[in-house]
Amino acid sequence: MGTTRTSGSLYTSIDNKVATIEFGHPASNSFVAELLDRLTKEIQKLSVDTNVAVIVLKSEGEKAFCAGASFDELMEVTNLEEGQQFFSGFANVINAMRTCKKLIVGRVQGKTVGGGVGLAAACDYVFATEAASIKLSELSIGIGPFVIAPAVERKIGKSGLAELSLAATDWQSAYWAKDKGLFAKVFESSKEMDKEISIFIEKLASYNPEALQEMKTILWNGTENWDALLRERATISGKLVLSDFTKNALSKYRK
Repeated sequence: MGTTRTSGSLYTSIDNKVATIEFGHPASNSFVAELLDRLTKEIQKLSVDTNVAVIVLKSEGEKAFCAGASFDELMEVTNLEEGQQFFSGFANVINAMRTCKKLIVGRVQGKTVGGGVGLAAACDYVFATEAASIKLSELSIGIGPFVIAPAVERKIGKSGLAELSLAATDWQSAYWAKDKGLFAKVFESSKEMDKEISIFIEKLASYNPEALQEMKTILWNGTENWDALLRERATISGKLVLSDFTKNALSKYRK
C-alpha cells in the first residue's frame, strides 16, 4: 500500500552500510516541491554519514517508478519566481546526487517519465525491470527537459537525448535505455532484480570507502559547472510554464 499523503513520503533505512531511500506519492510517485526538497536534504545528509558506504534510491510500489513533476503543482505556478523555484527542486536533487560522496544505485521497477528519467540518469548505476519504459514528455506540454537534460545526455549522449525528447509522446523500452547506457542491467521481474541488487550492493559496500569516493569523483568529472547550469535551465522552464501553450496543455489534466 503506497502513501496517500499529497506531500509524498520519504523513508530511509540503513543496514550493513547501505542506505536505502524510498520515495512515494499517490500520483504515480510524482514529485511535489516539498518532496524534492526533502530528497535533496536526505542525500546531502547521507553524503557525510560515516556509517553509509552506498545509497540505493527506489520508489514505492510495483508500478510506476516516477511520473516526474507534479502537474497539480505546475498548474499552480503564477509567476517566474514560483516557476524557477519549482524547477530548481529537480536541479537541487540532481546536484545533490552529483556531489554526494557516496555511490548511488538506482532501482527502477516501472515506467518513468520526465524528471524520473533525470533521477535515474543521476544515479551512478541503475538496475531496472522490463516494465521500466521511459519517456520525456515535456515538449508535448510546452516546456522541455531542460533541467534534467545534462544528466540524461551524460548517460545516453546527445543523439539519445534528441531521440528521447523530440519524440515526446513515444515510450522507449527498458532495453533501449540499457543499450543507450541509462540502465546497467534489465531483469524480467522485480524479484530477480532485487536479488541481483542485494548481491551487488553487498560487494560494493565491502570495498575501500576512499576508493569508492574517488571513483565517484572521476565518474562526475567535467560537471563542476552544473550548479549554475541547472539554475539557468530552471529559469527557462520556469518561464515556459507560464506560457499560454503550457497553461492550455496542463488544463487537460485538471481533475
